[in-house]
Amino acid sequence: MFGSVMRSLVAAGLLAAGWAGFNATSQAGPLEATYISVGASTLVPFGWVDFCHRYAHECDAGAGPALDVNATPKAMKTIQKINLWVNGNIVARSDIDHWNVVDRWDYPSDGYGDCEDYVLLKRKMLIEEGFPRQALLVTVVKDEQGDGHAVLTVKTNKGEFILDNMQDDVKSWDRTPYRYVKRQSQHDQNVWVNIGAPAASTLMVSR
Repeated sequence: MFGSVMRSLVAAGLLAAGWAGFNATSQAGPLEATYISVGASTLVPFGWVDFCHRYAHECDAGAGPALDVNATPKAMKTIQKINLWVNGNIVARSDIDHWNVVDRWDYPSDGYGDCEDYVLLKRKMLIEEGFPRQALLVTVVKDEQGDGHAVLTVKTNKGEFILDNMQDDVKSWDRTPYRYVKRQSQHDQNVWVNIGAPAASTLMVSR
């Protein structure tokens, strides 16, 4: 669905106009290879479990080898474009206002969503562009106020980069203001691993 939407927009020239002159290197900063330190497996967020109940075909791939994105200029530009397009075309709305529930992870197919919905759409669009799923990791963080938030980590051979609905620039993970809590394992998207020291459970991500 989303791949066809992207192709239609490109064909219409809408994305090209919005992305003219967009420079991946200047926006992402120098591609210095820095990596997040991950630990043991941890609790899977309820939102992901619930998402997989509704989209079982997207969660049943099973375990496999870890793969990284080859961070060519073309690949980085595509990553930047998708981050910018999703941020500019999805309107932020809390799950309470959107679905009348506290926490629901879903695709923002009606044009509205919160942080994890942005993440899921970016992940899906990147997969449709040929990026390996094992390098596109849904990640839970805590923001400057200590609130739960979700971002997409893209693991490349030149470091790890963050796609964030709160920021149009794609940045190296160590240039963000967040404390990283946990994320999907590269080997199995249904296994989640701690980042750094184990933290108190983040029950909800909603920005």
